Amino acid sequence: MLKIHHLGHSQSERIVWLCEELGLPYELVHYTRDAVTRLSPPELKALHPLGAAPVIEDGDLLLAESAAIVEYIIARHGGGRLKLSPDHADYAAFLYWFHFSNGNLMPVLGRMMVVNRAQLPADHPVQQNAQVRLDRVLALVEARLGEAPYLAGQEFTAADVMSVFSLTTMRLFQPLDLAPYPNIRAYLQRIGARPAYQRAMAKGDPDLVPMLD
Repeated sequence: MLKIHHLGHSQSERIVWLCEELGLPYELVHYTRDAVTRLSPPELKALHPLGAAPVIEDGDLLLAESAAIVEYIIARHGGGRLKLSPDHADYAAFLYWFHFSNGNLMPVLGRMMVVNRAQLPADHPVQQNAQVRLDRVLALVEARLGEAPYLAGQEFTAADVMSVFSLTTMRLFQPLDLAPYPNIRAYLQRIGARPAYQRAMAKGDPDLVPMLD
């Protein structure tokens, strides 16, 4: 059975959600952030050198990095579900949006979080550049979700599993006003209605009301 090492309020919610969508059995080991620093506890550092989550155990295998874990679970335990095949019309879109989550969306939000904590003036070039980049990324997601109900197209896929954290729980660390993005908000409502997502959030972060508005 898979063992998921899950840090509350973190990207490891993706792995809990993925297993719920695939109907896979798993053992959940829960870790809590330090109340002051918001950093992960030393138990995660003892498990993996980076001290971050998610980390999974599958027999003798220890694997970190959420995107790698998602691909591994789909290939080894999910029968290829939630991943489009190369002959699918939306295969390229699936690849793009799957990698967009950690290639653009999360880095841009992380950069904005750091810049905001530096308390730079609003007209500072670094502050302005970070905001422009964030606006562009959100506008791209908004446009895509105006074209299709899910990021890869008509089907819910692992691209959505990878992306939703950045638009929801990440807002605990970097607030986002989604009022200007009706397509994103409608998308999050579709996600929030999925029973697997509801189960995952209840198990992984029972103290958190999913941020779907």
